[in-house]
Amino acid sequence: MDWLEAAVLGIIQGLTEFLPISSTGHLYLGRNLFDLKDAGLFLDTILHLGTLIAVLAVYRRELATVLKNPFGRLGRLLMVGTLPTAFIGLAFKDFFEEISETGVTIGWEFLITGGALWLADGWKRRANKSLEQISYTDAAFIGTFQGAAILPAVSRSGMTIAAALFRRIDKADAAWFSFFLSIPAIAGALVFQFDDLLSARTEVLPLSSLMMATAMSALFGYLAVRWMIRLLKQGSLKPFAVYVWILGVTVLLFQWTGRF
Repeated sequence: MDWLEAAVLGIIQGLTEFLPISSTGHLYLGRNLFDLKDAGLFLDTILHLGTLIAVLAVYRRELATVLKNPFGRLGRLLMVGTLPTAFIGLAFKDFFEEISETGVTIGWEFLITGGALWLADGWKRRANKSLEQISYTDAAFIGTFQGAAILPAVSRSGMTIAAALFRRIDKADAAWFSFFLSIPAIAGALVFQFDDLLSARTEVLPLSSLMMATAMSALFGYLAVRWMIRLLKQGSLKPFAVYVWILGVTVLLFQWTGRF
């Protein structure tokens, strides 16, 4: 992987982690495009490190509040929202790993993401619950949707934003909580993937390329978080739904014709 490929993959990861179009699904396509299939989970881990840096930078004040008072309201909401994700990830770990390696369902997963986004967009007018009104039931519901997004082409941000809108949480607050909830999810994934960082696969990835991938992922992830929170105040999720539907149909056609 040269620095240009690393930069492109970093940009893809940074944007698609927080835009509701599935970062893992796009990275799967990107690795196949650049013939980096052997890098696999290790490359994903490095790129997710960049997006973790981005979201930590955006939510540094809120995180400071949680660290000072981990059992305060924000801390409890994070814990309640993370538990369903952790349970789903651990209970179905082997299944998710097999699906991720083969990519056989990736086209259908893009279509599922599009369906959730389209439906959620219709709930925006009824969404008036503020951040201060988010309940533990809301957090658990959103965390359950986040668990479903462990599937490679099901968007984590898309599913959590959709779930928040289904619970009638205000659009901007839905995006805010979705991204805030991504911190333990991304950090947890990095912890579980730590063994892969020490594997022999690290030898095929030059340090300069890894640094470039991480930097681009962090920079564009930061920009994507800021942009999405502003977008949802006035914008629509339907263009994202149409995009992932087109992508899903394209992937299915390529699989059907044996080109992918």
